[in-house]
Amino acid sequence: MAISEDKIKKIKKLMQELGIKEKDLVEKFILGSGRGGQKIQKTSSCVYLKHIPSGIEIKCQKDRSRAVNRYLARNMLCEAYKAKILKEKSEKQKLIEKIRRQKKRKTRKQKQKMIEDKRRLSQKKSLRKPPKDEQ
Repeated sequence: MAISEDKIKKIKKLMQELGIKEKDLVEKFILGSGRGGQKIQKTSSCVYLKHIPSGIEIKCQKDRSRAVNRYLARNMLCEAYKAKILKEKSEKQKLIEKIRRQKKRKTRKQKQKMIEDKRRLSQKKSLRKPPKDEQ
């Protein structure tokens, strides 16, 4: 599976905007590891990228194709560069933090406040009900 010209132009433009130059990158192809049978251990499809000025290192082996892994590694490098240098959080990091906050245990004070709010709301709602006929 080859990468389209549009995607290649897009990633080059992004790298240029961030100030990442191809000459500042060290690119190596490493033998793959993990699941995938003999083919993955015989070919050097794993891409290792290092951006020398910032010291960011990326390893990508998400696909069997070297070309796709090169594209993905550059994309990951741009995200890491944004996160480190520009202090900009990626969508993935935002999602991880959101889940972490949701799973975090509430303190006793937070629980009490939540219960009080619920009681207050239920009282409001009970006042909305039509009055019952007493006969």
